[in-house]
Amino acid sequence: MTEVDGRPLKLSNLDKVLFPNGFTKGEVIAYYHAIAPIMLPHLAGRPVTRIRFPNGTDKASFFEKNTPNGTPDWVHTHHVLGHSEDIVYPIVDDTPTLVWLANLAALELHTHQWRAAPDTTETTINEDLPVDQLVIDLDPGPGVEMPLIATAALLIAGELGDAGLVSFAKTSGSKGLQLYAPLEPTPVGPVLAWVRAFGEKLVELHPELFVTEIAKAARAGKILVDVNQNLPGRTTVCAYSLRAKDEPTASTPLTWDEVEAATAGEPLRFTAADVLARVERHGDLFEPLLTGRRGHLPA
Repeated sequence: MTEVDGRPLKLSNLDKVLFPNGFTKGEVIAYYHAIAPIMLPHLAGRPVTRIRFPNGTDKASFFEKNTPNGTPDWVHTHHVLGHSEDIVYPIVDDTPTLVWLANLAALELHTHQWRAAPDTTETTINEDLPVDQLVIDLDPGPGVEMPLIATAALLIAGELGDAGLVSFAKTSGSKGLQLYAPLEPTPVGPVLAWVRAFGEKLVELHPELFVTEIAKAARAGKILVDVNQNLPGRTTVCAYSLRAKDEPTASTPLTWDEVEAATAGEPLRFTAADVLARVERHGDLFEPLLTGRRGHLPA
């Protein structure tokens, strides 16, 4: 038994290898403990879905929404009522909760685009639910490499800027990039309608580059603009979350200079160690999503 910020935690199997490159469960816990001061503000208030890999990233995983049996009584939770779901999610608002999830081999943490209202324990999913950010998820189809994805991200950032929205980019930690724009709290219905129209506009302007169809056959050589990540029941990988790959890559905030350099072939793939070094050097590049100017949904 150990303590993390005064909370008792039993950490187990610290030497267990969870990534094929040899990265262990103990190293996963150490990463999340180290990144906690930067990551927690992006998790705070947002119900978290987890993808757990109890036997490593090359073995079976499972997607978890509800809090599991044995959840400590000090973990904050939030009840979410949807059209077909009734879920009690954990709220990851302190370091002990983040370490507890890491000990469960919850390698990936995914969050909604809305936050639970302060001092509430329940949220109902509907079109009036206020979101405080929108996301444009760029998912490359077969044959698409990072230089083209980065070019697309710059193009989309320009279009968002023309609409009066400031955007920030991060890697997905996998193959794609994601652009976020902070919003004044806005009902999700109008946000979703606007983002869908925005995606259709991108396809109309650049049919050789973008699709909004999910079918893989339509995506070969193109980039899926996945606007459905803005649905109130959907979640997107949180900034600084690990991803379940051959090595512990993480979803990493970027500078626009880095995105531009990637159009010429500079890699945008960062491991846990890279992320911690970047934070030491740059701080939180996604901090403006929390404290910067919040945009208004364009007409």
